[in-house]
Amino acid sequence: MGVSRRTFLHFAAASLIPAPLFAQSIGPRIVSLDYGLASTLLSLGLPPVGISDLADWDRWVVEPPMPKSVVDIGSAFEVNFEILVTLKPDIILTTPYLDELLPKLQSVAKVVRLEIFTPGIGPILTAAIAATRKLAVELGRENEAEQFLARADVFFAQCRSRLEGKNLPPVALVNFMDARHARIYSSPGLFHNVLERIGVRNAWTRESNYWGFETIGIEDLSKVTDPDARLIAFEPIPPDVLPKLAQSPLWNRLSFARPGHLSILPPALMFGMVNEAMRFAGLLTDLLEKDA
Repeated sequence: MGVSRRTFLHFAAASLIPAPLFAQSIGPRIVSLDYGLASTLLSLGLPPVGISDLADWDRWVVEPPMPKSVVDIGSAFEVNFEILVTLKPDIILTTPYLDELLPKLQSVAKVVRLEIFTPGIGPILTAAIAATRKLAVELGRENEAEQFLARADVFFAQCRSRLEGKNLPPVALVNFMDARHARIYSSPGLFHNVLERIGVRNAWTRESNYWGFETIGIEDLSKVTDPDARLIAFEPIPPDVLPKLAQSPLWNRLSFARPGHLSILPPALMFGMVNEAMRFAGLLTDLLEKDA
């Protein structure tokens, strides 16, 4: 299933910002306390009126872009209830992570609680797809959800097709916390699920927590024994990390310190849903295809 890069990029943009958003109809006023749920609303053609932590959207999520009309209601744990009440939401979207806020939220509007990152839920991408369908039922957007999920399936298949037959290295995926610690991603997490969908091996084989990551010391990267493995780090990276690593004897003993074994990708939200899985798939596919 061949496709040109230009066609692929056009398709990727259409997947992340589907037609319903441009032909937006009147719907319920929704506030989201979760980035993944907020981006899913955009793909169902129902932009939220407010979200938590809007100021960091472009730092962690990036795409789809959030409309300028959306209001920041403060951080997820410190919701500005004065602003929230002023928005007069019909529905507030939340997750088990914020259950302590439920009594206050329920005094404002109907609360729809969706489970994605919870103990025992299994592969996160599967859970995100199920949550997308459940949200669509709540909002009467089942057709839009199925169209969106079908576009996602084709997108992952296109990524896999672009990489098929290439000599791909296994990859270890990290966010640097500082020059001595990182979060590394594996099963059952969203990034790991994407690797499986597009045919790339995860170099970090140890099972993680139900969020899909574990925090490790930089020295633990020595447990990746495949000499061809590549370390993929995501922006944003604290500004002092790379200079400190370059001077670190510990880092310089690792295979990832060799030229061509560390790559930096733009931000991709590891705690997201289907849109975020597609963004990561596209970024990684671009990188691996270019360097194959």
